[in-house]
Amino acid sequence: MSEMAENHANHGTKSDFTGVSDTPITDPASAKDAKSSGALKKSSRYRSRSLSASSTDSYSSTSCTGSSSDADDVSPREKIQTNSSGNSDFCVRNIDQQAFGRREIEIAEQEMPGIMALRKRACDDKPLKNAKVVGCTHINAQTAVLIETLAALGASVRWAACNIYSTQNEVAAALAEAGFPIFAWRGETEEDFWWCIDKCVNAENWQPNMILDDGGDATHLMLKKYPTMFKMIKGIVEESVTGVHRLYQLSKAGKLTVPAMNVNDSVTKTKFDNLYSCRESIIDSLKRSTDIMFGGKQAVICGYGEVGKGCSQALKGLGCVVYITEIDPICALQASMDGFRVVKLNEVIRNVDIVITATGNKNVVTREHMDKMKSGCIVCNMGHSNTEIDVNSLRTPDLTWEKVRSQVDHVIWPDSKRIILLAEGRLVNLSCSSLPSFVVSITSATQALALIELFNAPPGRYKSDVYLLPKKMDEYVASLHLPTFDAHLTELTDDQARYMGLNKAGPFKPNYYRY
Repeated sequence: MSEMAENHANHGTKSDFTGVSDTPITDPASAKDAKSSGALKKSSRYRSRSLSASSTDSYSSTSCTGSSSDADDVSPREKIQTNSSGNSDFCVRNIDQQAFGRREIEIAEQEMPGIMALRKRACDDKPLKNAKVVGCTHINAQTAVLIETLAALGASVRWAACNIYSTQNEVAAALAEAGFPIFAWRGETEEDFWWCIDKCVNAENWQPNMILDDGGDATHLMLKKYPTMFKMIKGIVEESVTGVHRLYQLSKAGKLTVPAMNVNDSVTKTKFDNLYSCRESIIDSLKRSTDIMFGGKQAVICGYGEVGKGCSQALKGLGCVVYITEIDPICALQASMDGFRVVKLNEVIRNVDIVITATGNKNVVTREHMDKMKSGCIVCNMGHSNTEIDVNSLRTPDLTWEKVRSQVDHVIWPDSKRIILLAEGRLVNLSCSSLPSFVVSITSATQALALIELFNAPPGRYKSDVYLLPKKMDEYVASLHLPTFDAHLTELTDDQARYMGLNKAGPFKPNYYRY
């Protein structure tokens, strides 16, 4: 993420992180990828079609035009910046953007009733007093609301980004101005990425005792580079499929020495953030980046989990012909019953106009597939991992890359065929649009409650394993958001509660219930 030459001795050079960057779980590109990308950009095989378009971010976030520009040649690590209080414990693109970022945070607060209600209810009790949280998530206006809520509940935090393209620079500046140690900017290199996380983990006179992760990178770095520090962690909260998969691998191998909370598979995360959020943000992403008309287009969505379901509903509703690829017979049957054709990718790849990956796997769309695509096909990823589309296979001398606008590249074949690649295969909804704040409020409230639960749990309640969020907390998060819709819950009578064998206050469903 960022890099000051003089800090390399203390915080690690690129070679120091060789053992840290596990390919299956790391979101940023490998060092090799970064070099290839840079070489291509400098060669005649990489053209920038529109400087004015490619150097502005107005297409890829709701922020003020140019405020998240990644065109600045000076690395933030080489700048000396202080906020108005004289504090310099941060590294962002430009601290002077803080006023714009503060406005965006205030707008997000209006659309995040649940996390704001939690802040109001718990701020007097300070349930996170003495908690020292290392955060590694997307840094945008919605995350800023979570960060400031954790601080209001008593926590001390240090924060880095889990994705090199999703940071809103002006929001990072606003957080830095407010005194938070934020280390993130849009368009980090891989070395910058690990440097930023390292700056959050290894801070002077500050010992982390909690981790809030999205993708497992902070957990991974601390475990590999600071194993003694890792053993002193009281708990980990993880919200992504990739990061949770990694935690289960660690647990199975006996390397997970602290309790972890799997927030990703909590109902309020899976159903709302994955399904409802993606149902809206996939359309927003494609519209902003390509101006596409959806009616009559043929689209294939790889994966019919919650993300795939949301994307499919949205595209079908706008008149697309939607195909699904699946490995799971249950999900495939669901897709069939929902009216979608389940196919193998090779069966439709020559005819489709849009390809969307949502599997969390690797090499789902390969060079062989892309060679068969028709000219103008849009290729993007909605899964957490950046490995689903084999982007590296496109960085060859026979193909020309043409930058159209921020996060939009045309990859041109020798016969003039071109595909439209969005966000270089990374999360398209966070790179090319913004997320609905209301849905992020649900996820943020879930994360905050998971941190509170792990931090305050009596010794012995949680072993060194991966746990699901207690059902009661899921229901509480949902209840925080119901007043927005003027929704009124029906209350069981004593007789009804006895008949159903339930507590009148919940939980109302067993853990095995499928919502």
